[in-house]
Amino acid sequence: MSRLRVRHVTGYDYGGEVVQSYNEARMLPGSDDGQLVLASGLEISPMSSSHGYVDYWGTRVNSFEILTPHEQLSLTASSLVEVRRSGHAEPGMGWPELAAARGAAVAVVEQLQQTPLTDPAEAVAAFAREAAADLDPCAAALAVCREVHRRIEYMTGVTGVQSTAREAWAQGRGVCQDIAHVAIGALRAIGVPARYVSGYLHPDPDFPVGVPVTGESHAWVEWFCGSWHGWDPTNDLAIGERHVLVGRGRDYADVAPLRGIYAGPFGSRLFVEVEITREA
Repeated sequence: MSRLRVRHVTGYDYGGEVVQSYNEARMLPGSDDGQLVLASGLEISPMSSSHGYVDYWGTRVNSFEILTPHEQLSLTASSLVEVRRSGHAEPGMGWPELAAARGAAVAVVEQLQQTPLTDPAEAVAAFAREAAADLDPCAAALAVCREVHRRIEYMTGVTGVQSTAREAWAQGRGVCQDIAHVAIGALRAIGVPARYVSGYLHPDPDFPVGVPVTGESHAWVEWFCGSWHGWDPTNDLAIGERHVLVGRGRDYADVAPLRGIYAGPFGSRLFVEVEITREA
């Protein structure tokens, strides 16, 4: 068990006066079987009233509007989370049982359909089918994620939030979002339901107590083979005590930390800062 304090600052510099803006933020974690939120809050500048709700996929959302002129929008999300994940996965089911489950549970069926961001290249679907040929669904899913990790190099600055799995695969490089999209597309291609997970990762495996470190938003995957199993294909790592989960969805578009529209000058600059501290 670990306690992690996360401070996530993000927003936009507009380069001019914005008359009004309408926004949604998905930056606050929720409690589930693997983590307990001890405290959380969101500060919005300029000041604005916000409406909080949980979306269809189970992610906490803050919806807000700013109707006074402003040149910058800034959000600060602060959370203290107790993480209890062991990283141990229970044995799963075979392919016939998975096929039956796919037809019985809506939450499982919904994570089989490819999206424009996850639709895989044929080479990705091919190596996923090879992995599935001699393995049960859980083992095949793990093999696929590890192969994606092996084949795609983590590199910033070569893709954007709109980049697709096909584009990342063609370049052989990308960030955690791209690697997760490639893995999800491969898993869905072999009939394994898979979903996109957003959150944070403490970057230091030793994560000493009381030392703030620079982090960033992170993404990983979960697949279903009797129950949902998490894996971090970017780091080839089981989801454990260093991961803080914020949201789940079909792809990045369902869990973007901040999105919105505004009336004002064309163009804006996104800024992001994440700090993570392990508490005693």
